[in-house]
Amino acid sequence: MTKRLLAAGHPVRVWNRSADKLAAVTSAGAVAAASVADLVEQSDVVMLCVSDTAAVEQLVFGDKGIASCARAGQLLVDFSSIAPQATRDMAARLQQQTGMEWVDAPVSGGVAGAEQGTLAIMVGGQQSTVDSLRELLAPLSQRVTYMGPVGSGQVTKVCNQMLVSCNVLVMAEVFALAAKAGVQTELLPVALQGGFADSIPLQLTGPKMAKHDFEEIRWHVKTLLKDLDLANTLAQSLQSAVPMAGLGAELMRQHAGKGFADQDPATLVHLYMETLGETKR
Repeated sequence: MTKRLLAAGHPVRVWNRSADKLAAVTSAGAVAAASVADLVEQSDVVMLCVSDTAAVEQLVFGDKGIASCARAGQLLVDFSSIAPQATRDMAARLQQQTGMEWVDAPVSGGVAGAEQGTLAIMVGGQQSTVDSLRELLAPLSQRVTYMGPVGSGQVTKVCNQMLVSCNVLVMAEVFALAAKAGVQTELLPVALQGGFADSIPLQLTGPKMAKHDFEEIRWHVKTLLKDLDLANTLAQSLQSAVPMAGLGAELMRQHAGKGFADQDPATLVHLYMETLGETKR
């Protein structure tokens, strides 16, 4: 995403907990900040994309975090996928303490979408503020959709992840079933392409399930589990029934607990195979 912004001509300052991870973007023209404070003090728009709600809170309100040096007129754009209510609470707190405005802008599309600038971005915040960001977000996305007040982007991403996660879990059942029935599972994505059962996860993850090719990790089981837990928490707060997401979270937790938390979700096919070494088809 940083490279896309640089290629579009935007000056970008960067900071990361692991400084060695900055080499790829500093070589492309980004300027490495010495600290979070250094970055915030010299930026109009502060963008972050980290792992979970706790990481966002630490980065914003922790010791020498964003809130310690933010000012009125600045914007915080959070691309992370985190809890909607926590987003609303942190946005209000940041506004009250510093005058800095918060826009939640979680993304969908994976590494490929980030590299190609085809992410789907679902945004919550003041509509006028979101409209002012559209030119800046254009190099990153195929579509920016305004969903409502702060937190609305995160609710939309929860919905996105419910669909993605349950889709991948059913795919695991399908590929195991087809293999046991003697079908050439590597042809399933080809056979189903363009039909109602087709999806981007099927085309990207299906071949990996068919071939038991798990070495390249494009996304993580633990990420889907985190998002399904967010879905269930949101549903409980609204007294809304989400039985598929509830079952999906427990199946994902079962798989993660067997040592697959940091593995690609393609490994979910193991839940339905008799042994990990079952014959590939």
